[in-house]
Amino acid sequence: MKKGTIPTLIAVLVAAFWQTAWGQVEPQRLTVFASILPQSYFLERIGGDRVQVEVLVGEGQSPHTYEPTPKQMARLNEARALFLIGVGFERGLMKKIGRSHGDLLLVETQTGVPMRSLAGGGHANDESIHGSRLSGGGAATPDPHIWMSPRLAKIVAQNIHEALCRLDPAHSRQYAGNLQSLLDDLDRVDARIARTLAPLRGRKMYVFHPAFGYFADAYGLTQVPVEFEGKEPGARQLAGLIDRARADGVRVIFVQPQFSGKSAAVVAAAIGGAVIPINPLSRDYLANLEAMASAVEQGLR
Repeated sequence: MKKGTIPTLIAVLVAAFWQTAWGQVEPQRLTVFASILPQSYFLERIGGDRVQVEVLVGEGQSPHTYEPTPKQMARLNEARALFLIGVGFERGLMKKIGRSHGDLLLVETQTGVPMRSLAGGGHANDESIHGSRLSGGGAATPDPHIWMSPRLAKIVAQNIHEALCRLDPAHSRQYAGNLQSLLDDLDRVDARIARTLAPLRGRKMYVFHPAFGYFADAYGLTQVPVEFEGKEPGARQLAGLIDRARADGVRVIFVQPQFSGKSAAVVAAAIGGAVIPINPLSRDYLANLEAMASAVEQGLR
């Protein structure tokens, strides 16, 4: 017998013994994709060590300008599921995927979430830069930023849980326990933010991009966006916004790092105020929500 054959044979026999003694070897982790970073937080919390999460729109990127890379398209071929949330680029991505990713489970995590219009449709807590209240009549673009409310994030988490149980029913008990832990944390953070922002109910929150409507709805604030229909405001709209901000006594405009926010800086300078960055796309979802609430509280008090 050749040198090295006996140790190799022993290793094989030991592996076979343990496999027999403890059942089959644990299957590989589920490879899944999330559209944006906040979803990856939910997936990692619920899936635990059973899932490997990859994200399409990474750190420092914007969903508004995102294009999938060839590497990501190839990786999607190896994934079990893609978790969607309703952001705009997903429509184009679905066309690119077509039938080439036939086994890929598409999970719409926004299912069951009461949607608001991106322009504030049907909600009192949004105003246009002209100062008029926007109503919900007609077909309006739904606001995809549902994760900005921890209460709505609970629905997203439940949809993720259901999909993981469908993909991997053998570990549904583990997923259920992880889901409950996440829901409890969401409730605790929601309660803390509600206490923090309670004295500011009814106040106006000037933002560059209208990504905070659900946050405003949850805590009794009014979102006033600088951006006009997806574009920087023209001179006339900008002048009107400056007048409005002065009349409202605004001293802070919140800007996301995914946008240049030049108009916000112009408005802030005109009213003697400041631009404060807040990021709706942070990976560390719960910590970011509380940091955002703290920034809003300090900016509006």
